[in-house]
Amino acid sequence: MSREQRAGAVEKETGRLESFSDGVFAVAITLLVFNLQVPHLPGAISVPALDSALLARWPSYLTFMTSFATILIMWASHHGLFKLVHKTDTPFLFANGLLLLLVTVVPFPTSLVAQYLITPAASLACAVYAGVFVVINVAYNLLWWAATHQRRLLHPAVTSRQVKRLTRNQLLGLPLYLLATLLAFWNPYVSLGLCSCLWIFWAFTYYVPSPSPRRLALLQDEQTAPESEA
Repeated sequence: MSREQRAGAVEKETGRLESFSDGVFAVAITLLVFNLQVPHLPGAISVPALDSALLARWPSYLTFMTSFATILIMWASHHGLFKLVHKTDTPFLFANGLLLLLVTVVPFPTSLVAQYLITPAASLACAVYAGVFVVINVAYNLLWWAATHQRRLLHPAVTSRQVKRLTRNQLLGLPLYLLATLLAFWNPYVSLGLCSCLWIFWAFTYYVPSPSPRRLALLQDEQTAPESEA
């Protein structure tokens, strides 16, 4: 058996959890569309009236696009994490469940901002929006910790360099989302802008290459060599 074939034989126990998680992400991202409602015209129906009503709903369009991109990138990051994990345990399952719970909450602050962004209550609405992502970031770091603690769930070919890079990227989000939450009380638009910039950052840094089959094969050779000598 070649090295690559032996590398592919490493047991991976996360299939059911990944399928379940993908389903939750799909439902959460679909629920966002309910924030896009057809405007009601109380007076005479005309093209200018409908045009004005559609334009007045620009906060709904903005928050829909932002939140859609947010959940999409979260899913991509979650998918990348599972490239590095080849088995699960109880803490990991519950940490993943907490993250999924918070993902399903995203449509609520999205609707809140869409409804109140151009009102005097915009600061609180945006603070809630950014605050939800503070908690999501904590949950994601908890999931990552559950996967990397003592490397018990990681694929054998995952390097320490990969772990350190991803840990650094995840920890960066917490203080910045806290800052976005506080900025909402000063300028809601700056707060939303910072949240958007963070998701652009995640979009360019989420990529996680699959563990190298060649590295895994070498590790397996190192483990079997002493047994052969004995």
